[in-house]
Amino acid sequence: MNKINELFHKHYALISYLIFGGLTTLINIVTFVVFQSYLSVNYQFANVIAWFVSVIFAFVTNKLWVFGSKNTHVSGLIREVLSFFGFRLLSLVIDQLIMTIGVSVLHLDASLVKLFDQIFIVLINYIFSKLFIFKKS
Repeated sequence: MNKINELFHKHYALISYLIFGGLTTLINIVTFVVFQSYLSVNYQFANVIAWFVSVIFAFVTNKLWVFGSKNTHVSGLIREVLSFFGFRLLSLVIDQLIMTIGVSVLHLDASLVKLFDQIFIVLINYIFSKLFIFKKS
């Protein structure tokens, strides 16, 4: 039991990122499907709406529970918010490219492309967050 506890604490950021990343992905996909399939919003615009909603959720959960950022100074918070949204904008560009190629070029189902696209996006967002945004001082 000690070994399991030790492994959990050693890999806490990764484990919690997978949990909250999974929830973020679920929020992203559900928001996308609601706007694209039920409200008939263009898939690219629905993707941006889903991105915005999920990024807000992701910032809060990543800051508080995944990477445990204790940064409370205004300048530090501004740096975290700007870098978080900046890197998430970069992943949005990649997300939009995958969606456009999958839906407009390959003529695949938008919801299916979105599902596979999110696997890649979760991985690159973890790398961005771990190495650049919530890095230990």
